[in-house]
Amino acid sequence: MVKVYSTPTCPWCKRAKAYLTEKGIAFESIDVSSDAKAQKEMIDKSGQMGVPVLDIDGKIVIGFDKEKIDELVGIKN
Repeated sequence: MVKVYSTPTCPWCKRAKAYLTEKGIAFESIDVSSDAKAQKEMIDKSGQMGVPVLDIDGKIVIGFDKEKIDELVGIKN
């Protein structure tokens, strides 16, 4: 399960979600700008207030880190 904590105005969030879509990886998009509970959950998991934060099967990726995303979802380069 992949969760993407993001905001509607974040360009890196849009890139991360576009990348996952391009690679055929299903994800849940969570808008932390309008959901205080989700924002707290993201901060508790990552220690970060900035977005995007990806939760990939319980492993946290901060920012749009293609290499880390590929590693955690099993994409081989």
